[in-house]
Amino acid sequence: MTNVRPWRRPVRWRLCDLVQWLWEELRVSVSEQTLSREVRAMGYRKLATRPKHHAQDPEALRNLKNVWPARLQEDFTVF
Repeated sequence: MTNVRPWRRPVRWRLCDLVQWLWEELRVSVSEQTLSREVRAMGYRKLATRPKHHAQDPEALRNLKNVWPARLQEDFTVF
């Protein structure tokens, strides 16, 4: 059994894409700011990724993620 969505439209929209779609489909010109205000008034919220620090070091992050002692890591691989 495949998990196929019954719709072909995106579930999440960027405001700039929604503005473009409104113009192409309905010939309605609206600014992103106005559209954002109206979408929020309808109860929807803007999704955003978490910001990253401009000086973030990828190598330091890899080292930070692996903080378990080797013995404890071996014990948890059983689960």
